Amino acid sequence: MDHLDALEAQSIYILREGFARLKKLALLWSLGKDSNVMIWLARKAFFGKVPFPALHVDTGKKFPEMYAFREHYAKEWDLDLRVDPCPPIDSVDPTLPPAARSAARKTEGLKMALAKYGFDGLIAGIRRDEEATRAKERVFSPRGLEGGWDVRDQPPEFWDQFNASPPPGAHLRIHPILHWTEADIWAYTKRENIPIIPLYLAKDGKRYRSLGDQDITFPVTSNASSIDEILHELQTTKVPERAGRALDHETEDAFERLRVAGYL
Repeated sequence: MDHLDALEAQSIYILREGFARLKKLALLWSLGKDSNVMIWLARKAFFGKVPFPALHVDTGKKFPEMYAFREHYAKEWDLDLRVDPCPPIDSVDPTLPPAARSAARKTEGLKMALAKYGFDGLIAGIRRDEEATRAKERVFSPRGLEGGWDVRDQPPEFWDQFNASPPPGAHLRIHPILHWTEADIWAYTKRENIPIIPLYLAKDGKRYRSLGDQDITFPVTSNASSIDEILHELQTTKVPERAGRALDHETEDAFERLRVAGYL
C-alpha cells in the first residue's frame, strides 16, 4: 500500500463510520479541489453512489466556472444536490472586517440549512495543513446548538476511536481528509483523473490556489498549467495556499472568530 492508498483507505473508513453511526448526513460541497476529492472518496466508499445529499451553501458570488462545474458533475455523479442560499450581508456580525463579514454569510446560511433539513452530521473537506485554526480540529468534531465550535473542549481521538454522538439538538462535523496535504490532494486528483475547475491552472502567469467568492478570492503568481507542474511548484513555493484569500489578510483573530461561530 502506497501513501495515497493509505490516505484513501483512512478517509473511506471515516466516511463509512459517519454513515453507520449518524442518522442524517450531508456532504458539504464547496465545488473546490478538496470537496471534489471528498465526493470521489464517498463514491468509492459506497460503491459508486453517494448515499447522502451534497449540500452547497451558496453565496451567489462564486465564479461562473464553479457553477458550470456544479451543474455538470451533480448530474454526472448522480448527486442528491441541495442548493441553499446565504442571507444578505447585513444579517451578519457588523464588527467583523469586510472579507470576514462576507465569508460569515456562509455560516448563517449553513445554520438555516441545518434548521431546514435537520442534519445531525455534516461532512466537510477541511485539511489541517490549510490554515492554523483548522490544525486544531478533530476528525469527528461536535458543534453546539448554534453551530459553534469550542476549540478548548474537544474529544480525544486515539487509535481511530471517534466520538460519534452529537450533543442533543446539535450536530457533528466529520472531516475525512483532515490528514491530507495540498500536495496529496493534487497527487490523488492526478492518479484518479478527477475533474478540476480550470481556474486552478495558470493562465497569463496567474492561477488560483484556493477558490471562494469572486470578490474576496484572487489568483497568485504561477506558471503551473498542469497538475504535474502544480506538484513541482508545491515542492519549492513558500506562498501559502490561502494567499489569495482576502479573509486571511485581515485582523489576526477574524478567521478564528468565524470558526468558533460555525464557519467551515
